[in-house]
Amino acid sequence: MSEVLSAGAGGSLGSAGPGEGIDKERRTWIAITCGAGAVGGVATAVPFVSSFAPSERARAAGAPVQVDISGIKPGEKLTVEWRGKPVWIVRRTPEQLAALPKLDPQLADPTSQRTAYPTPEYAKNGHRSIKPEFFVGVGICSHLGCSPVDKFTPGAQPSLPDDWAGGFLCPCHGSTFDFAGRVFKNKPAPDNLEVPPHMYVSDTVLLIGEDKKA
Repeated sequence: MSEVLSAGAGGSLGSAGPGEGIDKERRTWIAITCGAGAVGGVATAVPFVSSFAPSERARAAGAPVQVDISGIKPGEKLTVEWRGKPVWIVRRTPEQLAALPKLDPQLADPTSQRTAYPTPEYAKNGHRSIKPEFFVGVGICSHLGCSPVDKFTPGAQPSLPDDWAGGFLCPCHGSTFDFAGRVFKNKPAPDNLEVPPHMYVSDTVLLIGEDKKA
């Protein structure tokens, strides 16, 4: 563009000859063409770049979710979304882990044998997880799809037994779950909370939705 303009500036300021009219039209056409090309380049760049980002449809279809768990302190819970579901990541305290085996007689399926919501083999243990410290579960009650609430504080509370050791309560119909997502006996929920496929990419990064290396 700069070369075209400088070439025009070197011509005479008098009456334009036959060649100058052609040059003028040519300069105008080149300028329009370059301008259109620049606009077209901007227009096509946006969809090209956006194609690198996962779409909402891809996420809903089950694209894996990578989570940094380094900031979760003992006794805390982080909630992320996978396949449109809330997935809980709970970092259990030593006390919460120690209480799990004592609850087995009160649970409907302490060893996760039921198949309505099958538990991955690597989570078929007392803590239902790959690493005892971290519980990864889908925060949806297996009864009617309600979302249980945190009841981490032990002891007697409304809608909970006097010997409550901590866990989760579904406020819709009263189903209770321990810190491993295991449902207590004689509750409306027919099964434990779902454990999604997951794996550890590193000590501090969790991948939900894949378990090829688990």
